[in-house]
Amino acid sequence: MGDLAGMVLCAGLGTRLRPLTARVPKPAVPVCGVPLVRYSLALLAGAGVRRAVVNVHHLPDAMAAEAGAAARALGLSLTVSREPVIAGTGGALREARAALRGADALLLVNGDVLFDVDLGAALAAHRASGALATMVLLPMPAGARYAAVEVDAGGAVRRIAGRFGPGGEGLAPWHFSGVHVLSAALLDAVPAEPFEADVNRHVYPPLMASGAIRGHVAAGYWNDLGTPERYLEANRDLLAGRVPLARFPGAEPFAGAAERLPGVWVAGGARVDPGARLAGPALVCAGADVAAGAEIGPGAVVGPGCRVPAGAAVRRAVLWAGTALAPGERVEDAVAAGADRVRGG
Repeated sequence: MGDLAGMVLCAGLGTRLRPLTARVPKPAVPVCGVPLVRYSLALLAGAGVRRAVVNVHHLPDAMAAEAGAAARALGLSLTVSREPVIAGTGGALREARAALRGADALLLVNGDVLFDVDLGAALAAHRASGALATMVLLPMPAGARYAAVEVDAGGAVRRIAGRFGPGGEGLAPWHFSGVHVLSAALLDAVPAEPFEADVNRHVYPPLMASGAIRGHVAAGYWNDLGTPERYLEANRDLLAGRVPLARFPGAEPFAGAAERLPGVWVAGGARVDPGARLAGPALVCAGADVAAGAEIGPGAVVGPGCRVPAGAAVRRAVLWAGTALAPGERVEDAVAAGADRVRGG
């Protein structure tokens, strides 16, 4: 069995999370105090990846720094592929090709998604099928408007987003998770033009008729953190234990934290006044200062270096590192980052 490489797509603009993503790239947003990209890299490491690539465009130095720190903590060799012009998913593979050379298979994941997929099972299915590419699929979420990936009875992808591919009768629609398993030969199919090439629109459709693009149906927690509401939901789901953290070795957000009250974690170094009101589930990160008379939780995350003074309340909310609340300020169903207050519902 050959070398396995991984790539995390981190070049997007994260427009739906603005103004938060004016501060940090979306794959670097903290989820229970851990940058999202660390979950992605931990997922790859858990599947056997030892060398990975991230592409960067928006706030590239900040993105590269967060990815580099995560990779070092996980023992991964990391290459940063810089894209002064966004190259798209296919173009990202083309631009990073030198760093991916030598791998017989590649796990490609979106850096802005939290997904506890069994990558080992997807990789085994891909290798057994002999496909050039395998798209990891999920049941379509109820009420969602995501473009469908349609698969025939034999598991071959025949149409994407209703218009790309040869199509056919009796196809089953699925939701694309953003995870691809690729054979090395797929890189040869990425065109030089257009520069911003998308695998689903420009690479896969000409290959579908031969059955070279296949679907693998998986299950698991999936959240694209696409809106402030979805971002807050991801934090609350982690706090409530709805995300199987065993899939992300090395990205445990509660490591080194002691449970002070049922459902409330206080990280080492955090100052929590005995008079503060703590209601679980909640997480107070290292270096935070919570005063007497403050209220934390339920569903709250207080980042490192935050200050929550007397009379202030944080409920179903996330405070980013270094954020200071005013006395009596209430942050509910929102994200507080510096001076920004972004409602999530």
